[in-house]
Amino acid sequence: MRKAKNIFANIDYISILLYYLLIIFGALNIFASQYNEDSNTFFDFSKRYGKQIIFMIIASFFALIILIIDWKFYYSLSYIFYIIGIMLLIGVLFLGNKVGGATSWFNIGSFKFQPSEIAKFITALAVAKYYNGIHNKKISIYQKIKVYAFIGLPFILIILQNDLGTAIVFSSFLLVLYREGLSGNILILGLIIITLFICSLLIENIILISILVTISLIFILLSKKNKKEIIIIIFLLISAVGFIHSVNYIFNNILSDHHRQRINILLGKEIDPYGAGYNLIQSKIAIGSGGTFGKGFLNGTQTRFDFVPEQSTDFIFCTIGEEWGFMGSFIFCIMYVSLLLRILFLSERQRSNFSRIYGYSVASILFIHFFINIGMTIGLVPVIGIPLPFISYGGSSLIGFTILLFIFLNLDSYRLQILR
Repeated sequence: MRKAKNIFANIDYISILLYYLLIIFGALNIFASQYNEDSNTFFDFSKRYGKQIIFMIIASFFALIILIIDWKFYYSLSYIFYIIGIMLLIGVLFLGNKVGGATSWFNIGSFKFQPSEIAKFITALAVAKYYNGIHNKKISIYQKIKVYAFIGLPFILIILQNDLGTAIVFSSFLLVLYREGLSGNILILGLIIITLFICSLLIENIILISILVTISLIFILLSKKNKKEIIIIIFLLISAVGFIHSVNYIFNNILSDHHRQRINILLGKEIDPYGAGYNLIQSKIAIGSGGTFGKGFLNGTQTRFDFVPEQSTDFIFCTIGEEWGFMGSFIFCIMYVSLLLRILFLSERQRSNFSRIYGYSVASILFIHFFINIGMTIGLVPVIGIPLPFISYGGSSLIGFTILLFIFLNLDSYRLQILR
């Protein structure tokens, strides 16, 4: 633990300012999402907005403790934290409560706790520490497999909880690995798989396969009889055809009913305005009705009359769009992106691989949450139910993201002392 007089000596106050601007703005919009004439006080602790204030105080306490503790504590216990997190993820499968279709919550009296929220920062710590111990410039296949195992284990456990949204967030670590030298081909392969998956749902298999065969023949003709290239093209074609034939099985037998419905609605194959499509339709109406400058704070009709379900959690951006309008939403996005860019800037100035990789993990996790959450409210991605960090209602979410961010701010404050 560092001396009291040095606690705030090297802290990045810009990041802290942006953090508090975001959580205060989030609390205001949670209040707006539940406001009515009878709830005229912001400090009604029986309501969600009142509870969020308590969560903000608790999160601030955690932030202070995190900043006080010496950085070596986080580094030396990274693997221990990871093991504890994995044990909690396993435990919730057997002892957890089902909320919204996902068995991902521990209920202890009135206290609720979601282990998948801490899985993000414990995985980031473990990956950062492992990479920090790699001294050779080129990472071996064995080392790559080990890194993927660190990421894949919590991913699989969260999938088993039926929490697809949180599991997808772990794809953010691919961005970190790319920054650390992972081939861009992995990211391209991921995009190709997603594209083929979507096309397989929209286009008849025989037509899609015919298109791929035609494209493959063109590439074979352009390869100038290069046997190696021809073999690779044929292998990719066979793999693509096999994947296309497996899409229907994956879609109909592995994905849950509500995930299938949400994907179909996004792709325009279903409308269902009173069922699975209701959230998205009402979300678009709320955001669109805000216009350029919004209806004004506490004046959102879609918000006040509960047309948008989960408007204080997954659909909190609807409240922002309706009451603050395009300009308010734009300023909010600028503020959020400023925090992401600040984290990237701080990451690049780290002397330690551990601190840099952890910083990039923080930025990537927040970015994926930001992109997917806003994307699902405007119909760019399926509705998969993940919070908007620092904005959405929820104690586990706010405290988890606060810990994630402030561990990095702690590491940054020691950057002149950490050499590896």
